[in-house]
Amino acid sequence: MKIGFIGGGNMGGAILAGYASAGSDKASQIALFDKSEEVCAKMQKRFPGLTLCSSGEELCSSSDVVILGVKPQVIEGVLSEIAGACSKDKLVISMAAGVDLEFLAEHLGADIPIIRIMPNTPAKVGEAMIAVCRNKNVTDAMFEAAMEIFSAVGKAEEIEENLMDCVIGVSGSSPAYTYMYIEALVQAAQANGMSEEKAKVFAAQSVLGAAKMVLESPESLEQLRINVCSPKGTTIEAVETLFANGFMDKVKEGFQAAVDRSIEMTEEKKK
Repeated sequence: MKIGFIGGGNMGGAILAGYASAGSDKASQIALFDKSEEVCAKMQKRFPGLTLCSSGEELCSSSDVVILGVKPQVIEGVLSEIAGACSKDKLVISMAAGVDLEFLAEHLGADIPIIRIMPNTPAKVGEAMIAVCRNKNVTDAMFEAAMEIFSAVGKAEEIEENLMDCVIGVSGSSPAYTYMYIEALVQAAQANGMSEEKAKVFAAQSVLGAAKMVLESPESLEQLRINVCSPKGTTIEAVETLFANGFMDKVKEGFQAAVDRSIEMTEEKKK
């Protein structure tokens, strides 16, 4: 199976690197086209076995799976370029935010197997959360092959496409809010005499550990929070202050802003 990547930047590059690193022969299965010579050179130096292509059309012609790692602003041009090289035997995977399966099918063809994904930037460290939805042309074998690619960079879950905007709020954009939370902890620690370097480790490891508890503990989020709070102790003071200042509501507002923008982007593409 030949896997072609159009776009080797942040997200496309992270998935490419994750898959290429998953086995000694994986790089030889990969082709890449990117308009940036720097990106191509960097990837080929890191993974000498991969093939560089001179155009999206060439890459699509020689690949069984085509992964589009390009931004929504340029995807229409990319789709136009590769449409003639697509067939019902090739799987196309898009990660462009706000670009739905219907739009992709309109530009590639009604019989083309298409998967839409929403990954997030922790793919760079093998801890992505990837939402996956597919059209009716995607066979089970194609879907399994796609999920194998995604599993190389984290976790992947199939969802209904109508939840994709929600996914952007809860996982696609949420690393940014999490960095803000860690940044606030680091700044507060610095104000209390800790070095920035040590504060980063203390704050980030605590977030990592708390996230692992959420994934592995049978207890509810509320109960996990209660477990940390002793009556009249330090944690309950912090928690009550955060509640009083609308911490939960502000996070929900940020989430909704991301969701609303995703909906707007999808509507803009249809005009």
